Amino acid sequence: MKIDQNSFLRKTFIILVLTCVYVSCFGQQYSKKWSDVNYAGDGKGYHSMDIYLPVSSKDKHPVVVYIYGSAWFSNNMKGSDMNTIGNALLNAGYAVVMPNHRSSTDSLFPAQINDIKAVIRYIRGNCDKFSLDTTFIGISGSSSGGHLAALTGTSNNVKDFVPDSTMTHIEGNLGDYTEYSSNVNAVCDWFGPTDLLKIDSCRNSSAYAEGQSPEEIVIGCSKKACKNKFVPLNPITFIDSTTPPFLLFHGDADNVVPYCESQLLFQALQSSGVASEFILVPGGQHYTGVHTSTNINKMVDFFNGVSKNNANSINKLPADKSLKIYTNSDLNTLYVDGVSEDSFDYEIIDAAGKVISNDKALSNRIDITSLNHGIYILKLHLKNEKSFTGRFVK
Repeated sequence: MKIDQNSFLRKTFIILVLTCVYVSCFGQQYSKKWSDVNYAGDGKGYHSMDIYLPVSSKDKHPVVVYIYGSAWFSNNMKGSDMNTIGNALLNAGYAVVMPNHRSSTDSLFPAQINDIKAVIRYIRGNCDKFSLDTTFIGISGSSSGGHLAALTGTSNNVKDFVPDSTMTHIEGNLGDYTEYSSNVNAVCDWFGPTDLLKIDSCRNSSAYAEGQSPEEIVIGCSKKACKNKFVPLNPITFIDSTTPPFLLFHGDADNVVPYCESQLLFQALQSSGVASEFILVPGGQHYTGVHTSTNINKMVDFFNGVSKNNANSINKLPADKSLKIYTNSDLNTLYVDGVSEDSFDYEIIDAAGKVISNDKALSNRIDITSLNHGIYILKLHLKNEKSFTGRFVK
């Protein structure tokens, strides 16, 4: 298939502008970070990932992998949405993994899904090294990242796909941890394409000349000439009763990936009896108006519900293991459990060591609405002259 270079570059630029929100500097808090971990063992930048651990008293942390969107055109955007989605997951007690993957100009499909499968196998094979609790691995992504997250989930246990005489290696054999499973436990798909053979009918027309759409570029052939090659690209192809739970977000004003793509996936999930929810966002465009704090909190609640994670910034106070502090889901209330007194004095100290609040609590709840996001120290001064110190994250 011949690709017009000028047209390709124009589409690349436009799609990256429309579909990607990339922030290289962000203010979320984490206890530890490993940068540029190569999950394939080949030293390639497109096979690197960053791993973040939350501020938590737990020895190991459930995991969520998040995949950036780029219409499969970018191979180096790990860290996208870290200041929003990643931050919320860290605050909820999850380890966050942000991988790169090969672009459509590096390698054709199934290279992209092979890469994400390798990421998951790698973190299972190195769970002790990175303090990861891989009994739960969730996956999420936006736009083409949502597509790869959805495809990862629906293709649990799928090694190869052979609809006719052509075999597509979905699992692949990338990296040194091929003996480990690449299965995931839950999927949150943000406005990802799910049936690329129907996306044009969802739009009521093709947005591209024949052979020039992002999905045709990642396959290396037009839909007209190579229809069968698009079947394994579609997450909807692999849905069955063993597919993990799904949460789908899509804006009803999305003119990049039409929302009927998520509708189609949701209907297929429901038909197979898969636990799933589809949230259609009124007025939501591609990213804009969809990545809201309300929806991000719904994502966190979804992962918590599947993982049974209740570690939302819980920090046991070291002086007394019966005491613990934790925030509620909207991070506006701090709870102190295990204090027998009706009231107590407290101080809140910021990361610079400055006392920013000094007051009396009349219950086990402390209002922290006015605090900026960050790491804080809570000091309790009890009537029995004992003092306890703990850390929390807002």
